[in-house]
Order: sequence, then C-alpha cells, then structure tokens
Amino acid sequence: MISSKATTVKGPGSGKKLLSGARKIATSFAVILTTLLGLLVITFVIGRLVPADPVIAAIGDQADQVTYDRVYKEMGLDRPLYVQFGHYLADVVRLDFGQSHITKNTVSSDLARVFPATIELATLATLIGAGFGVPLGVISAVRKGTWVDHLGRVVGLLGYSTPIFWLGTIVILIFYAKFGLIPGGGRIDIYNEGLVEGPTGSLLLDSILAGEWEVFFSALHHVIAPALILGYAAMAYLSRMSRSFMLEQLRQEYILTARAKGLGQRAVVWRHAFRNIRVQLLTVVALAYCGLLDGTVLIETVFAWPGLGQYLTSALFFADMNAVLGSVLLIGMISIAINLLSDIVYRFIDPRTR
Repeated sequence: MISSKATTVKGPGSGKKLLSGARKIATSFAVILTTLLGLLVITFVIGRLVPADPVIAAIGDQADQVTYDRVYKEMGLDRPLYVQFGHYLADVVRLDFGQSHITKNTVSSDLARVFPATIELATLATLIGAGFGVPLGVISAVRKGTWVDHLGRVVGLLGYSTPIFWLGTIVILIFYAKFGLIPGGGRIDIYNEGLVEGPTGSLLLDSILAGEWEVFFSALHHVIAPALILGYAAMAYLSRMSRSFMLEQLRQEYILTARAKGLGQRAVVWRHAFRNIRVQLLTVVALAYCGLLDGTVLIETVFAWPGLGQYLTSALFFADMNAVLGSVLLIGMISIAINLLSDIVYRFIDPRTR
C-alpha cells in the first residue's frame, strides 16, 4: 500500500493579505507617532510662548539676580530651542514631566494621584449619557415629527447650549444651599477619607472590592451631581447623533424590504437599523468620552472635585507650566489611545472595515 500525504500550497492571495495587514498596522503606528510628535511640538511651543516666567514661578519674584541666572541655566533655558526640545522629548518618553512648583512633587506622581478621580467622573458621565442619549435618539428617529421627537430635540438643545459651569452652580445653589440634598463639594466625606486605598484609584470600585459600603455610598453621594451634569451634556450630543444615524438607516431600501416581509417594528428598528449604526455610535461615544475628559476642568472647579481639571486650573492660576503641560499631554495621549481602541473594537464589530 502506498500512502501519500496531502500538501497544502498557499496561494499568492494569503501573502498579499499578510502584506496588506502589515502595511495597515505600520500606517496606524506612523499616524499615532506623528500625532504624538505634533502634540509634543505644540505643548513645547506653548510652554515657551506663554508670558509666565518659569524661573520666577520656581523661585519667586523676591530672588536676587544671581539666583535667577543660576536657576535659568539649571532649567536649560539658555540653550538653543532645538536642544531644549530634544531634552523635553527625552523626558516625556521617560514620563518625566518635571516638578510641580505648587505641590513640590513630580508632575507624574501628581497626575497619578488626581487622574483616577477624573476617569471615574468621566466614565460614569459617559455611561449616563450613552444610557439615556442613545435610546432617546433612536426613539426620536422612529417617531419623527411626534411630540416624543420634539421633546427629545428640546432636551438635546438645552443640554447642548447650557454652559455646564452655570448649570453646576445652579444645582449647588438649589440642591445644596437650599435643600441640602447633595454635598457641597469634594469626592468623599472627611471622616471617610483614607479608609479605602485600592489598585484602581476609583473610590466606587475600590470601596466595593474592600466591602466598605459606607465609603461607597459616601463617594456615590458626592459623584452623582457632577456626573449627572456631565452626563446630560453627553446625552444631548449622543441623542442628536443617534437620531441622525437612525433617520439615515430608516430610509434605506433594506428597511422597506424588512417591513414588506412582515417583520415587527421592534425587529426592524433594533435588529436591523440599530445594528448598522453601532460602528458610528462607537465612534461618537469615544469622542464624547474624550470631550468629557476636557470638560471636567469646569465642573471639577465648581464642585471642588480633586481631579485633573482642578489640578490643571490651579496650575494655570499659579503659572505652573510643568503641571500644565503634563496635564495637557496626558489628556492628549489618553484621547489618542481611546480613538485607537475604538478603531480596533469596531473592526471586530463590523467585518466590512477589516
């Protein structure tokens, strides 16, 4: 008996697919690196063009000229700009943003301390905005021209046009000063501070993991008002975009075909139309999340929330440029990472984009 082994010969198509995939990955990395480099250039130029003197911010305006000249040289400000940018780039690669003149700590350690509070607030606000905004937009599109649609558009318009710092101030005046239903500010009650220190930096998650329910409810009591205000702003944006996406899909021929076959309204809307806007919704939710990371600057100041926004505001007020540039770079890098992650996720959701 003669046995033979079947051999599989790979055609040229598989090699082309691998080459095409490698090119796409290389292109993505090139875009990311170019974006990061552009962000570094912008922050470096801003740090050199602002009227605030970093030396004065470090040593105070009462120092003598000898001390000023010594610190000026220690900071490397006497060197050419391209040399300064090279040192700046090398420091950023090592995640070394210098020392904060306010806290006297490294900016990296300060950011690691305050950023989890901002992430917690922005994440909860995004969940609120998406949880209410997307269904509101879908229902408004399905019932176009009815009172539900008009109500949804009015709610979205108010959320889109109302400044969040004004809304936050009104909420504090009514629900704190008048009725005492919410705390005045901060992230947790004073007597609960330091009871929970977990790996995530989120008081809500860490208190659940530690079983400290008193700390959890205290943190929830403090976060709910600023999260609702930010979530309302995100809901206005997401409901508007969801309505627009759904109206476009409901006009497509496959929707008419599905209805002609006798499918119910729920199946047509959620199984067919909504399925085709998931990629677009994922993109706008990612954009909304990035926007909330920036928008927390105002709401954290109003509610005395100890996050990145309040840290950045204090740094701007005291001309602490190391802290300002470190905060801006962190927000920029997180935004790039979120957009990259959304690109990866929607490639799995929609095979047509692969």
